[in-house]
Amino acid sequence: MSLIASAPSAEAPVQPVIREAGWREAILLTIALWSFVAIIYLPIFLERHAGEGWTSVALDEVTLVISMVFALPLFAIFRGTRDWNLMPRAFALAAAVLAAAVVQVCFDLIYTGFVANRIDTAWENLPTDLSRAYRATFNYVCVFGVNVALFHLVSSRRHEVLQAQELAHALSTAQHAQLAALRYQLNPHFLFNTLNAISAMIVTRRNDEAELMTDKLSSFLRASLASDPTELVPLDQELTLIEDYLEIESIRFGDRLHVEIDCASDACHVPIPSFLLQPLIENAIKYGVAPSLEPVVIRVIGRREDDELVVTVEDDGRANGNAMTSGGTGVGLQNVRQRLSALYGDLASLAAGARDPGYAATIRLPAHADPGA
Repeated sequence: MSLIASAPSAEAPVQPVIREAGWREAILLTIALWSFVAIIYLPIFLERHAGEGWTSVALDEVTLVISMVFALPLFAIFRGTRDWNLMPRAFALAAAVLAAAVVQVCFDLIYTGFVANRIDTAWENLPTDLSRAYRATFNYVCVFGVNVALFHLVSSRRHEVLQAQELAHALSTAQHAQLAALRYQLNPHFLFNTLNAISAMIVTRRNDEAELMTDKLSSFLRASLASDPTELVPLDQELTLIEDYLEIESIRFGDRLHVEIDCASDACHVPIPSFLLQPLIENAIKYGVAPSLEPVVIRVIGRREDDELVVTVEDDGRANGNAMTSGGTGVGLQNVRQRLSALYGDLASLAAGARDPGYAATIRLPAHADPGA
């Protein structure tokens, strides 16, 4: 398209980018830009070819395709210099823009002089065309510069999107690692005490009890290690694992440990993070049952309150109130709080404290399947 007429100037800011823009985006941007320029200059072309009909206007507009073709090498240079320093790259792109503008003007002179017009009058108009070519060169520099600026805009936008995706992936990976670390903090005292109890049973020839305890420990550890730390499981499935855990402990403590589990029917199928309740049960065992000489009841209560699932783990051990701070700042409680925060943010909470007698910890979390919902 011949720009042998004045056109608004435009600068082409060029900065290094990290990611490449795609050829598809570059071609679409180039077509859109030069089509817009064609619309802007259409009144000028109509005035220039007044009385000559649409054929002359169409011939002038044909150079639009050539302008697009000349713009594509600019994109190749833009991509090829992406690893250069700022100043060398800016000079290279500026030189490329100027070269494209000069080549385009030369093409316009040849095309309009020897194709669109009659050959016998072309040489007479050549000096005038050359004088107008200086203005046209400036116009082309501006438009080609805008073209390069659009390349930069697309590349920058793509880079921002990729950075956001990489950041989201990194945060997701970090969260998964954090949850895994919290999830696999299996109480070493539980393992030590259980294995010690099994050893004592074997020594005292209580082989049936030792075999039963070994089977339950094996099943519990297998389920613990096989589960995904970010996996959600129905509350009743979580309670089944808790029952297995407490059965192991009941072999150790005998009649000193009593368990009551009460799960409302509308709460049993609500999903919760796997093994979320285990640290609360461990605390009840460690601070409520172990120090007590009297029977201790551990209750696990699950219910729904509107759009929340509420799960309470409580015990009536008299030693518990002195063993735990009223604010609930133990390691196990912090573990649960961190998992809830990582998965639900401010939508979930853990409240824990001593009571008379015993201790209670209550979890509240959204009663839906997706923590991000």
